[in-house]
Amino acid sequence: MNWDWFSYFALVAVLCWIAGAWSAFKGSRLRACACTVLGLVVFGTFIGLLWHSLERPPLRTMGETRLWYSFFLPFAGLITYIRWKYKWILGFGTLLSVVFICVNILKPEIHNKALMPALQSPWFAPHVIIYMFAYAMLGASAVMAIYLLWVRKNRCDEKEMALCDNLVYVGLSFMTLGMLTGALWAKEAWGHYWAWDPKETWAAVTWFSYLTYIHMRIGLQQKRRLSLSLLLISFVFLQMCWWGINYLPSAQGSSIHTYNMN
Repeated sequence: MNWDWFSYFALVAVLCWIAGAWSAFKGSRLRACACTVLGLVVFGTFIGLLWHSLERPPLRTMGETRLWYSFFLPFAGLITYIRWKYKWILGFGTLLSVVFICVNILKPEIHNKALMPALQSPWFAPHVIIYMFAYAMLGASAVMAIYLLWVRKNRCDEKEMALCDNLVYVGLSFMTLGMLTGALWAKEAWGHYWAWDPKETWAAVTWFSYLTYIHMRIGLQQKRRLSLSLLLISFVFLQMCWWGINYLPSAQGSSIHTYNMN
Protein backbone atom coordinates (compact mmCIF):
# COMPACT_ATOMS: atom_id res chain seq x y z
CA MET A 1 0.00 0.00 0.00
CA ASN A 2 1.27 3.48 -0.90
CA TRP A 3 -0.04 7.01 -1.26
CA ASP A 4 -1.13 6.40 -4.86
CA TRP A 5 -4.19 4.65 -3.40
CA PHE A 6 -5.09 7.49 -1.05
CA SER A 7 -7.46 9.27 -3.45
CA TYR A 8 -9.54 6.13 -4.01
CA PHE A 9 -9.94 5.30 -0.32
CA ALA A 10 -10.61 8.97 0.49
CA LEU A 11 -13.28 9.26 -2.23
CA VAL A 12 -15.20 6.24 -0.94
CA ALA A 13 -14.91 7.44 2.66
CA VAL A 14 -16.07 10.96 1.80
CA LEU A 15 -19.07 9.64 -0.15
CA CYS A 16 -20.04 7.57 2.89
CA TRP A 17 -19.65 10.59 5.17
CA ILE A 18 -21.74 12.75 2.83
CA ALA A 19 -24.44 10.06 2.81
CA GLY A 20 -24.28 10.00 6.61
CA ALA A 21 -24.58 13.77 6.86
CA TRP A 22 -27.52 13.79 4.45
CA SER A 23 -29.24 11.00 6.38
CA ALA A 24 -28.78 12.95 9.62
CA PHE A 25 -30.36 16.00 7.98
CA LYS A 26 -33.30 13.84 6.89
CA GLY A 27 -33.72 12.46 10.40
CA SER A 28 -32.54 8.89 9.82
CA ARG A 29 -30.17 8.41 12.77
CA LEU A 30 -29.42 4.73 12.16
CA ARG A 31 -28.49 5.27 8.51
CA ALA A 32 -26.47 8.37 9.40
CA CYS A 33 -24.43 6.47 11.97
CA ALA A 34 -24.01 3.42 9.71
CA CYS A 35 -22.76 5.48 6.74
CA THR A 36 -20.39 7.50 8.90
CA VAL A 37 -18.97 4.38 10.55
CA LEU A 38 -18.53 2.74 7.12
CA GLY A 39 -16.57 5.78 5.93
CA LEU A 40 -14.40 5.63 9.04
CA VAL A 41 -13.73 1.93 8.44
CA VAL A 42 -12.68 2.61 4.83
CA PHE A 43 -10.43 5.53 5.79
CA GLY A 44 -9.06 3.65 8.80
CA THR A 45 -8.28 0.67 6.56
CA PHE A 46 -6.05 2.87 4.42
CA ILE A 47 -4.26 4.17 7.51
CA GLY A 48 -3.75 0.61 8.75
CA LEU A 49 -2.47 -0.66 5.41
CA LEU A 50 -0.17 2.34 5.04
CA TRP A 51 1.14 1.74 8.57
CA HIS A 52 1.89 -1.88 7.62
CA SER A 53 3.53 -0.85 4.35
CA LEU A 54 5.75 1.82 5.91
CA GLU A 55 6.57 -0.43 8.88
CA ARG A 56 6.06 2.58 11.14
CA PRO A 57 3.16 4.77 12.25
CA PRO A 58 2.14 7.21 9.50
CA LEU A 59 2.76 10.20 11.74
CA ARG A 60 6.10 11.46 10.45
CA THR A 61 5.18 14.36 8.15
CA MET A 62 2.56 17.11 8.15
CA GLY A 63 0.76 15.18 5.41
CA GLU A 64 0.57 12.13 7.60
CA THR A 65 -0.74 14.06 10.61
CA ARG A 66 -3.39 15.62 8.34
CA LEU A 67 -4.37 12.06 7.49
CA TRP A 68 -5.23 11.41 11.14
CA TYR A 69 -7.02 14.74 11.48
CA SER A 70 -9.14 13.85 8.43
CA PHE A 71 -10.08 10.62 10.20
CA PHE A 72 -10.80 12.04 13.64
CA LEU A 73 -12.97 14.97 12.50
CA PRO A 74 -15.87 12.76 11.29
CA PHE A 75 -15.25 10.53 14.31
CA ALA A 76 -15.64 13.49 16.66
CA GLY A 77 -18.71 14.57 14.69
CA LEU A 78 -20.21 11.11 15.07
CA ILE A 79 -19.67 11.11 18.84
CA THR A 80 -21.25 14.56 19.08
CA TYR A 81 -24.19 13.53 16.90
CA ILE A 82 -24.88 10.36 18.90
CA ARG A 83 -24.59 12.10 22.24
CA TRP A 84 -26.29 15.46 21.54
CA LYS A 85 -28.22 14.79 18.29
CA TYR A 86 -27.13 17.89 16.38
CA LYS A 87 -27.96 17.17 12.73
CA TRP A 88 -25.48 19.61 11.24
CA ILE A 89 -22.35 18.36 13.03
CA LEU A 90 -21.77 15.41 10.65
CA GLY A 91 -21.90 17.79 7.68
CA PHE A 92 -19.43 20.22 9.25
CA GLY A 93 -17.12 17.40 10.29
CA THR A 94 -17.19 16.02 6.76
CA LEU A 95 -16.55 19.44 5.23
CA LEU A 96 -13.50 20.09 7.42
CA SER A 97 -12.19 16.59 6.76
CA VAL A 98 -12.52 17.12 3.01
CA VAL A 99 -10.43 20.29 3.31
CA PHE A 100 -7.53 18.35 4.83
CA ILE A 101 -7.96 15.50 2.34
CA CYS A 102 -7.80 17.96 -0.57
CA VAL A 103 -4.66 19.56 0.85
CA ASN A 104 -3.04 16.13 1.00
CA ILE A 105 -4.04 15.41 -2.60
CA LEU A 106 -3.14 18.80 -4.08
CA LYS A 107 -0.01 19.44 -2.03
CA PRO A 108 1.49 16.08 -1.12
CA GLU A 109 4.66 16.13 0.92
CA ILE A 110 7.23 13.35 0.96
CA HIS A 111 5.32 10.70 2.84
CA ASN A 112 7.81 7.85 3.00
CA LYS A 113 10.46 9.41 5.23
CA ALA A 114 12.22 7.08 7.64
CA LEU A 115 11.96 7.85 11.32
CA MET A 116 14.77 9.79 12.91
CA PRO A 117 16.21 8.21 16.11
CA ALA A 118 14.20 10.44 18.47
CA LEU A 119 10.96 9.25 16.86
CA GLN A 120 11.80 5.58 17.25
CA SER A 121 10.10 5.47 20.62
CA PRO A 122 7.04 3.61 21.98
CA TRP A 123 5.70 7.03 23.03
CA PHE A 124 5.62 8.33 19.45
CA ALA A 125 2.36 6.77 18.21
CA PRO A 126 0.20 7.27 21.34
CA HIS A 127 1.45 10.86 21.81
CA VAL A 128 0.55 11.99 18.29
CA ILE A 129 -2.70 9.98 18.01
CA ILE A 130 -3.93 11.37 21.35
CA TYR A 131 -3.12 14.90 20.19
CA MET A 132 -4.90 14.39 16.86
CA PHE A 133 -8.05 13.26 18.64
CA ALA A 134 -7.82 16.25 21.00
CA TYR A 135 -7.40 18.59 18.02
CA ALA A 136 -10.46 17.06 16.35
CA MET A 137 -12.65 17.55 19.42
CA LEU A 138 -11.42 21.13 19.89
CA GLY A 139 -11.93 21.72 16.17
CA ALA A 140 -15.55 20.62 16.57
CA SER A 141 -15.91 23.07 19.48
CA ALA A 142 -14.56 25.86 17.26
CA VAL A 143 -17.12 24.98 14.57
CA MET A 144 -19.85 25.13 17.20
CA ALA A 145 -18.56 28.50 18.41
CA ILE A 146 -18.70 29.91 14.87
CA TYR A 147 -22.26 28.61 14.51
CA LEU A 148 -23.36 30.19 17.78
CA LEU A 149 -21.63 33.53 17.17
CA TRP A 150 -22.69 34.17 13.57
CA VAL A 151 -25.77 32.01 12.97
CA ARG A 152 -27.54 31.78 16.31
CA LYS A 153 -26.10 35.09 17.52
CA ASN A 154 -27.88 36.14 20.74
CA ARG A 155 -30.38 33.27 20.56
CA CYS A 156 -28.05 30.48 21.73
CA ASP A 157 -29.28 28.64 24.81
CA GLU A 158 -27.48 26.92 27.66
CA LYS A 159 -27.86 23.50 26.02
CA GLU A 160 -25.88 24.69 23.01
CA MET A 161 -23.25 26.27 25.22
CA ALA A 162 -23.04 23.00 27.15
CA LEU A 163 -22.14 21.24 23.90
CA CYS A 164 -19.15 23.58 23.47
CA ASP A 165 -18.20 22.99 27.09
CA ASN A 166 -18.33 19.20 26.77
CA LEU A 167 -16.26 19.22 23.58
CA VAL A 168 -13.66 21.38 25.30
CA TYR A 169 -13.68 19.16 28.39
CA VAL A 170 -12.93 16.08 26.27
CA GLY A 171 -10.46 17.86 23.99
CA LEU A 172 -8.52 19.49 26.83
CA SER A 173 -8.41 16.21 28.73
CA PHE A 174 -6.82 14.45 25.78
CA MET A 175 -4.51 17.41 25.18
CA THR A 176 -3.35 17.13 28.79
CA LEU A 177 -2.75 13.41 28.31
CA GLY A 178 -0.86 14.20 25.11
CA MET A 179 1.36 16.70 26.93
CA LEU A 180 2.09 14.15 29.65
CA THR A 181 3.07 11.44 27.16
CA GLY A 182 5.15 14.03 25.31
CA ALA A 183 6.98 14.91 28.52
CA LEU A 184 7.77 11.25 29.18
CA TRP A 185 8.93 10.86 25.58
CA ALA A 186 11.15 13.97 25.88
CA LYS A 187 12.71 12.62 29.07
CA GLU A 188 13.53 9.36 27.30
CA ALA A 189 14.85 11.00 24.11
CA TRP A 190 16.56 14.18 25.35
CA GLY A 191 16.93 13.77 29.11
CA HIS A 192 14.42 16.42 30.24
CA TYR A 193 10.63 16.63 30.57
CA TRP A 194 10.21 20.24 29.44
CA ALA A 195 12.64 22.71 27.89
CA TRP A 196 10.44 25.63 26.73
CA ASP A 197 11.09 24.76 23.13
CA PRO A 198 8.98 27.08 20.87
CA LYS A 199 6.41 24.33 20.28
CA GLU A 200 6.27 23.49 23.98
CA THR A 201 5.71 27.17 24.73
CA TRP A 202 2.80 27.36 22.28
CA ALA A 203 1.41 24.12 23.71
CA ALA A 204 1.38 25.74 27.15
CA VAL A 205 -0.27 28.90 25.74
CA THR A 206 -2.96 26.77 24.07
CA TRP A 207 -3.56 24.69 27.19
CA PHE A 208 -3.93 27.75 29.45
CA SER A 209 -6.19 29.43 26.90
CA TYR A 210 -8.68 26.54 26.89
CA LEU A 211 -8.42 26.33 30.68
CA THR A 212 -9.31 30.02 30.84
CA TYR A 213 -12.38 29.32 28.71
CA ILE A 214 -13.49 26.65 31.19
CA HIS A 215 -13.05 29.05 34.12
CA MET A 216 -14.97 31.77 32.28
CA ARG A 217 -17.85 29.39 31.66
CA ILE A 218 -17.95 28.49 35.34
CA GLY A 219 -17.53 31.97 36.79
CA LEU A 220 -19.01 34.19 34.06
CA GLN A 221 -21.84 32.12 32.62
CA GLN A 222 -23.71 35.14 31.22
CA LYS A 223 -20.71 36.27 29.15
CA ARG A 224 -21.45 33.79 26.39
CA ARG A 225 -20.17 35.78 23.41
CA LEU A 226 -16.94 36.61 25.23
CA SER A 227 -16.44 32.94 26.08
CA LEU A 228 -17.12 31.87 22.49
CA SER A 229 -14.70 34.49 21.19
CA LEU A 230 -12.03 33.14 23.53
CA LEU A 231 -12.79 29.65 22.24
CA LEU A 232 -11.98 30.80 18.70
CA ILE A 233 -8.80 32.56 19.87
CA SER A 234 -7.79 29.33 21.60
CA PHE A 235 -8.28 27.46 18.33
CA VAL A 236 -5.96 29.93 16.59
CA PHE A 237 -3.36 29.20 19.28
CA LEU A 238 -3.91 25.49 18.62
CA GLN A 239 -3.11 26.01 14.91
CA MET A 240 0.09 27.80 15.87
CA CYS A 241 0.99 24.93 18.16
CA TRP A 242 0.21 22.30 15.52
CA TRP A 243 1.73 23.63 12.28
CA GLY A 244 2.31 27.38 12.54
CA ILE A 245 5.37 26.85 14.71
CA ASN A 246 7.19 25.32 11.75
CA TYR A 247 7.29 28.72 10.01
CA LEU A 248 8.43 30.85 12.95
CA PRO A 249 12.00 32.17 12.64
CA SER A 250 12.59 31.34 16.31
CA ALA A 251 11.98 27.66 15.59
CA GLN A 252 14.12 27.32 12.48
CA GLY A 253 17.26 25.37 13.24
CA SER A 254 16.66 25.38 16.98
CA SER A 255 13.36 23.64 17.69
CA ILE A 256 13.44 19.88 18.14
CA HIS A 257 9.83 19.82 16.91
CA THR A 258 10.41 20.99 13.33
CA TYR A 259 11.58 17.60 12.10
CA ASN A 260 8.43 17.22 9.97
CA MET A 261 9.62 20.10 7.77
CA ASN A 262 12.94 18.52 6.91
